[in-house]
Amino acid sequence: MERPSRRNVLVAGGTLGAFGALSTATPAYAWTWSPKGSVVGYGEGANPRWVWDPECDELVASLIDGGAVPEVNKLLKKWTKNGQALPSGLPSDLRAFMERARELPSWADESQLAKAFEFNEKRGLYLGVTYGFASGMMSTAIPKEARAVYYSKGGADMRDRITKTAKLGYDIGTEKAFDDDGEMIATCVKTRLAHSGVRHLLPKSPYWTKVADEEIPISQADMMVTWHSLPTTVMKQLAKWKVPIPADESAAFLHSWQLTAHMLGIKDEYIPKSWDEADSQAAQVLDPILAPTPEGIKLADMLLNLASFIDLGILSKPILGALTRYVLGDEIAGWLKIPREPVWDPIFENLWPPFVAVREGILDITDAPKQLRQVYWLFDEIIRQVVLFVLSGANYPISISIPTTNNPNYPS
Repeated sequence: MERPSRRNVLVAGGTLGAFGALSTATPAYAWTWSPKGSVVGYGEGANPRWVWDPECDELVASLIDGGAVPEVNKLLKKWTKNGQALPSGLPSDLRAFMERARELPSWADESQLAKAFEFNEKRGLYLGVTYGFASGMMSTAIPKEARAVYYSKGGADMRDRITKTAKLGYDIGTEKAFDDDGEMIATCVKTRLAHSGVRHLLPKSPYWTKVADEEIPISQADMMVTWHSLPTTVMKQLAKWKVPIPADESAAFLHSWQLTAHMLGIKDEYIPKSWDEADSQAAQVLDPILAPTPEGIKLADMLLNLASFIDLGILSKPILGALTRYVLGDEIAGWLKIPREPVWDPIFENLWPPFVAVREGILDITDAPKQLRQVYWLFDEIIRQVVLFVLSGANYPISISIPTTNNPNYPS
């Protein structure tokens, strides 16, 4: 059987996982996390719920209102590599901003990034599953994120959306992702511009404003909630599965996501310096706000239904639903109205942990019954087909763009 390559597995993880990276979420209580726990160790300590990205927001709002975005998006399609010269013809103020925005912070560590690639190479299978089903499906249970996605342009075509958001999950796992020949910085800067577009447009939607409890989406707090649904949640899941991870690789993986947060426009004072600090912050901003919404339930169903439109053999809504339930637990699966699967639920619950042990060389199944070995082959096949499902929509260059409208199914 053909094994999924690291590239394809990470693209698959990006399907649903990076889905959250272009979205929103907001805690509804006071901010008490100290900037002393950040990557820089200091800061003003302002509640991130009331902090956005003012320079980028003002710039993008002027581009949208001035009708310049279609041409800008056309030009930005040509910019794919971090070190590549920005396309000629961009407005001068946008060019100046992007030149600043693509500079790495002084605390970036090349050796850590090299180690992070080693981690991605070895853990690609698990990252594909956790980005997709721990992080991505969780995003539909983050109320503000679900509402923002549903009513913004991305909610109109989830197939296109997951293909585009897959790029973030793939790019961060590539070798030299943040070097001149990589694409992670370019992807982050484009995402930052897209965030500003949503901030400007979504408040104009009467459908979103009717259900939103904020006037402007995607605050710094929102982005940190989404951030925690990615690396923090992933690392917790790997620990739950008892995947052995050396301390240096764990720290390097965190560093790659710390840089990603910075490049997405998150202020350094909000970026945790360690896993302990990340867990502490997540306990305040992510865990308490998970809840069902009508929009989130619909998005989850849309994501699970996408497989039914593509002939991928055994891959089906029941399998994806059971995997979601196994990864996120009964409570969140219940919120999302994912039905119980009498066959698949116990298969994942009872046989996924041994599958991980086999993958890690901890468990030898050479002499195991044929039926057991077939189940582990089936798990591999499920992962392979998830990859095919994602890539089936990626037959054109993926380019993250600045939106010019909200969801056309819900006119502004």
